[in-house]
Amino acid sequence: MNWSRLLPLVTIPAMLVLVEIIALLLSLPMQTAGITAFEDPESFTNPLIFIVILLVFTAFLLVLIRYRWKKLIGVIIAVSIFFTFIYIFAGITIYFLGMVPGTLGITLALSLFSTALLYLYPEWYIIDTLGVLIAAGAASIFGISLNVIPVLILLIILMVYDAISVYKTRHMVTLAEGVIDIKSPILFIVPKRRGYSFMREGIGDLDGGERAAFVIGMGDLIMPSILVVSANVFLNSTRLAGVITLPALGAIIGSVIGLSLLLIVVQKGKPQAGLPPINGGAILGFLAGYGLSFLL
Repeated sequence: MNWSRLLPLVTIPAMLVLVEIIALLLSLPMQTAGITAFEDPESFTNPLIFIVILLVFTAFLLVLIRYRWKKLIGVIIAVSIFFTFIYIFAGITIYFLGMVPGTLGITLALSLFSTALLYLYPEWYIIDTLGVLIAAGAASIFGISLNVIPVLILLIILMVYDAISVYKTRHMVTLAEGVIDIKSPILFIVPKRRGYSFMREGIGDLDGGERAAFVIGMGDLIMPSILVVSANVFLNSTRLAGVITLPALGAIIGSVIGLSLLLIVVQKGKPQAGLPPINGGAILGFLAGYGLSFLL
């Protein structure tokens, strides 16, 4: 296997681990700032609300792609990214500075700068760097908002939905192609060769019809990270070095194994549903860690 094939097998799992670690680190600031997605973390209706919102938003984007309203798609995604940064930087600034007069100004300035940087200079390394922060922030917010059982329900539903949307209806493939076409910064991008520029080339073909870069959706890294955060926040379990619970660590290890298996299959060049192996690995790793915690 040459370097262009080996690189994503190393880089993308490393990015997943980084997202999960940062999500864990952000969980305390988010809790301190009171930033949550749901009032009752134990409610079983929360996963259903999440799925309904996802379906409505997906359908809306597909309609926009169908009628080629690319500028509107870009605006919607930009606004969503901006507000995600608002929540992330608000949690961080409130945690370290408290509710001082300058907190709001700092939050707005950092959010505007980060969003502007993504759209004014959307090179792959900028997208990946800020994408890690976005993914970790989103995972942290949902992880502290959902207890473990609702998270497991959510991840299982999303596994089934992702498989159907990629292999049966294929609308997720259409959505991904539309997002790539407008160069929207909600994907992680790993170049296959030196000198690659997402701004100039997108993920256009190399010689022989091969993509110039590997891409993976943010959701594929966010979803398992939600379980990692939830397992660390809500479970009163054995903590390694007093920091991370065994179920959370198991979810990290399982998600990385699942992602690695996915990347091996992706080498064949066909679109693959990411959440079945990634979420499945995270769940199995979580259960293994949960069982092990009773033995220690």
